[in-house]
Amino acid sequence: MMKKLLGAMTAIAILPSALLAADLEGKIFSIGTDATYPPMEIIDEATGEIVGFDIDVMNAVCAEINCVAEFVNTAWDGIFAALQQGEFDLVMSGVSITDERDLTMDFSDPYLIVSQAILIRVEDEGLTLDDFTAGGRKLGSQTGTTNAALAEELVGRESVQLYDLFSAAIQALQNGDVDGVVIDGTSGAAYEQQFAGELTVGVTGLQSDPLGIVFQEGDPLVDAFNEGLAAIRANGTLDTLIAKYWSTEE
Repeated sequence: MMKKLLGAMTAIAILPSALLAADLEGKIFSIGTDATYPPMEIIDEATGEIVGFDIDVMNAVCAEINCVAEFVNTAWDGIFAALQQGEFDLVMSGVSITDERDLTMDFSDPYLIVSQAILIRVEDEGLTLDDFTAGGRKLGSQTGTTNAALAEELVGRESVQLYDLFSAAIQALQNGDVDGVVIDGTSGAAYEQQFAGELTVGVTGLQSDPLGIVFQEGDPLVDAFNEGLAAIRANGTLDTLIAKYWSTEE
């Protein structure tokens, strides 16, 4: 399964790497995240803590630039407004860097590129992109995401059902309310594993999105976090984390 996603997910080289990363003197940063999107961020049912790839990346960055990350679970709808209102310092939540978003907020250098996909029911395996674009099938996704925007481009707004949470879109797919869910291929693979034999990533290789850390517009912290990202890219930590979450083995 993961070999299908290798071309869809690539770490970006962040160069040049500073010899010495910034030193933020142990400052604690509150970081907004919507912890409903495995494997990027999710609540560990055993501990109640927020865990996932984004959390590990941010903690690795903070280890390089001497800061502490405290994640705040926040609903996706309104997460950027909350950042602008100062409810937290940064957002890290599998956020795609887009020209529209860049008008009102700042981004770090990309730390991952993901390719969007369509998650379908196993019983519908074999459906192609043409089967969706031809009409007659509904797509689901999460409101306010690039996934939702792509779904509308593919089948038209009237054939897209939007949900506040991706988990709700997944439930709608299981219930037969929609025929597919547009989702990042990396997260689609997580749901495929969670619901093995029931759901599968049926269409891959759609629009590619670079992911970045989000800051208030004009925030001088961007440079420091870019140095931290460059450091973990150069020392191999980022590649190690990618391998941890998305092994290339079948």
